[in-house]
Amino acid sequence: MLRRLYDWTISFAHGPRAAWALFLVAFAESSFFPIPPDILLIPMVIAAPERAWRYAGIALLGSVTGGLAGYGIGAFFYDTLGRQILEFYGMTDKFAVFRQTYNDWGAWAVLVAGLTPFPYKVITILSGTTGLSLPVFMAASLVARGLRFFVLAGLLRYFGPPIRGFIETHLTLVFTLFVVLLVGGFALIRYL
Repeated sequence: MLRRLYDWTISFAHGPRAAWALFLVAFAESSFFPIPPDILLIPMVIAAPERAWRYAGIALLGSVTGGLAGYGIGAFFYDTLGRQILEFYGMTDKFAVFRQTYNDWGAWAVLVAGLTPFPYKVITILSGTTGLSLPVFMAASLVARGLRFFVLAGLLRYFGPPIRGFIETHLTLVFTLFVVLLVGGFALIRYL
């Protein structure tokens, strides 16, 4: 089953809707969705390395736009929607203490969350809720997400054939490591 899903994703990367799907997943991941856009970006760049920069740019645009939506959820809809999303990620109990110091370190929090498996949507919502400066939030988001997607796309573009061979040979191991990192990011949130 995993092999069929991988093969479908690789073939999907050449399709006319691949870029839109990447944008939508990147947008949703930055505001509410738990699956990171890397799950599409990696096979898309592996399948079409000549489009690496385009795909990284699409992921960046979707992610930063979605981050702005997450900021808006935190700023304008915290009591209705934002609180529910933070409860899902186990962050509401720690939020009162965290809120006091967040704006002092907010730009760093956005940078760290934007580069790591830490769920970025939590930071986007918290940034809006605490009133982190919007220009600071946007600048940190552009730097963090830009680094993440363009470095990943560059590595895959230039070292893609051996990476693709490794992924295809060890698909179960790669998938397991990806899931461990994803779950680890959520666990990190719950226990911080």
